[in-house]
Amino acid sequence: MNTLLTVGSVAFDQIETPWGNSDIILGGAGTYISLAASNFNIKSNLVSVVGGDFTENYLDVLRNHNVDITGIEKKKDEKTFFWHGRYHKNMNERDSIATELNSLGSFEPVVPTSYQNADILMLGNLTPVVQRKVIEQLNNRPNLIVMDTMNFWMNTMLDELHRTISMVDVLTVNDEEARQLSGEFFLPVAAKKIIKMGPRIVIIKKGEHGALIFNKDDVFFAPALPLSKVADPTGAGDSFAGGFVGYLAQTNDYSFENMKNAVIVGSAVASLSVQEFGTKKLQDLPKEELNARIDIFRKLTAFNLPKNIF
Repeated sequence: MNTLLTVGSVAFDQIETPWGNSDIILGGAGTYISLAASNFNIKSNLVSVVGGDFTENYLDVLRNHNVDITGIEKKKDEKTFFWHGRYHKNMNERDSIATELNSLGSFEPVVPTSYQNADILMLGNLTPVVQRKVIEQLNNRPNLIVMDTMNFWMNTMLDELHRTISMVDVLTVNDEEARQLSGEFFLPVAAKKIIKMGPRIVIIKKGEHGALIFNKDDVFFAPALPLSKVADPTGAGDSFAGGFVGYLAQTNDYSFENMKNAVIVGSAVASLSVQEFGTKKLQDLPKEELNARIDIFRKLTAFNLPKNIF
């Protein structure tokens, strides 16, 4: 059984959308990634930090989904990272009402001895310095290192970001971030420029318009599933990442062809996750429902044109 090591935030969120509001709920990139990946036949380890307000019932959510939480540091005299967001009607735009780093602000990741020799390292969106410290703590390089990042780090610590990007195999960004990082508008050109920075694979997420995956020679497009209900898009990208790395760890195949499959699986997981607030759907995701959603993606991309129609 292969092992996934995830490093990312474990947090509290409060979400407002035009169709409903949540109380304070479980959130954070590390949480979404780990719970999404827990649907696969893998070992899952998580490195993060929480405050004294993060009670055992929240930790039990992770434990009950076979996530090893040995690597979660608890700072009893501090609070857990908190984000309060309000989404606009199109759900692609949101306002941050409150962002309180709390214990995450001084996070110094420590990789436990039991977490060494991971097959895949998934670096959730944290400072590139913290991400790099995790890579440097590993005795052996994983088969695959996947990194998520955002435009904030491009604005505030671009040199550090470039240094960390050069150490990873797969970089995931959205279309706006790909354009900013590369200085190129057209996404195929942007991807090729980012690949020259170090990663051999670039995944460009386009939200409700799907995702693109590039290597230096090839490109694959995975459509997004047209949904009649979106309750909370907060964890969409991290749920996608968890499905992506979970499937790769389970299949132990890191080829571009299998990554195309993993993008579809990640998209299916994300399409289910956004239909409930927070991590609720990921905590109760029947295998048959996930298989059915993947089958919808299969039908969505199938066509039967003859090879030469003209």
